[in-house]
Amino acid sequence: MKKIILILTVAALAATSTLQLVAADNKPAEKKEAPAKDAPARALPFRGKIGAVDKQAKTIKVGERTFQVTADTKINKAGKIATLDDATVDEEVGGSYREGTDKKLNLVSLRIGARPDAAPKKEAPAK
Repeated sequence: MKKIILILTVAALAATSTLQLVAADNKPAEKKEAPAKDAPARALPFRGKIGAVDKQAKTIKVGERTFQVTADTKINKAGKIATLDDATVDEEVGGSYREGTDKKLNLVSLRIGARPDAAPKKEAPAK
């Protein structure tokens, strides 16, 4: 009788310890999913003509939108590195921006001047 009670007790302990291990394994799997809010917003393209430049506030206005120039903004003019001082009203611009948490349109890149033409297509060799 003592052997049967001992066997049942060991079996009960083994069964409950296995359930706890299974439950413990499921918890890390739930933590692996990262919230989508942590991912930065994708940069959106824009183009148009500069309506206004505010060098003090570090902003440019293109159409109805006002874009904020940040320390991370990459500015180019004629294929060379430029600054906000190189931008003038009625000049064609393009680039990309992200909407910040403060709802400002932060420039990622700014191209001042006409868009460069696409590279010429290579012709297939004659046979």
